[in-house]
Amino acid sequence: MMDAGTKTDQVLSAAMAACAGKYLTFKLGAETYGLEILKVQEIIGLMPVTQVPRTPHYVRGVINLRGKVIPVVELRKKFDLEPREDTDRTCIIVVQIKGMERDVTMGLIVDEVSEVIDVRAEQIEPAPPMGSQVDTEFILGMGKVGDNVVILLDVDKVLSLNEIRNISTIG
Repeated sequence: MMDAGTKTDQVLSAAMAACAGKYLTFKLGAETYGLEILKVQEIIGLMPVTQVPRTPHYVRGVINLRGKVIPVVELRKKFDLEPREDTDRTCIIVVQIKGMERDVTMGLIVDEVSEVIDVRAEQIEPAPPMGSQVDTEFILGMGKVGDNVVILLDVDKVLSLNEIRNISTIG
């Protein structure tokens, strides 16, 4: 007979195994984050962004990507990090996000893109509890890669469904 602790460990192991795979890593300040590579459409250099009035503070605006207008989100602002001037390493990661009715193409502005890494299930731990006031639903897990920790993001949950719906009407 299995006790509750063993069953919880098995559920966690299965969840971490589901998170294993290839991740595109990028930096926001000193921290390294990872996005599932299958969600990434492309990486482009920073380009002129058209500001759209009355959008949330973390939406920089829209860009024209080969004839398609897509919204661009500043992850620094979305994560309430200190503002920083754009540099020649600042870029836009174009991703596909699951919306309610359809997938939404969106750009994410990051400080710099690092590399693609392969994260195995045994390298992933669940996000540590941060208290009831902190939403960590968008974190798939913490990847232990060498001596570093990579925060693995669920790009579909970085924005709420309501936020995705509102932003998708911009582009």
